[in-house]
Amino acid sequence: QVQLVESGGGLVQPGGSLRLSCAASGSIFNWAWYRQAPGKQRELVAHITSGGSTNYADSVKGRFTISRDNAKNMAYLQMNTLKPEDTAVYYCYARTSIGYNVWGQGTQVTVSS
Repeated sequence: QVQLVESGGGLVQPGGSLRLSCAASGSIFNWAWYRQAPGKQRELVAHITSGGSTNYADSVKGRFTISRDNAKNMAYLQMNTLKPEDTAVYYCYARTSIGYNVWGQGTQVTVSS
């Protein structure tokens, strides 16, 4: 079974940047990043298809960029101009090439001065 390992979370000041990475142990069809803030439902942040098409939540458009490296079975989320409301646990999601849905363990992102 494919497993996902996330890295790159942490504490950053408002206006700062972070880059999240997600490594898969197998081939991935579609990638996505979700986040869940305390007391809120998990929400889709960004999605990238096998062909490289992307879509973003309105709240992060123009600030976040999702990308993928198929040779390395990795996905990334570049987060710029971070705001306190971006504070959440960020989860990597992948749909494998054989149709399974897989989640990462989550990584905490805290935006605070």
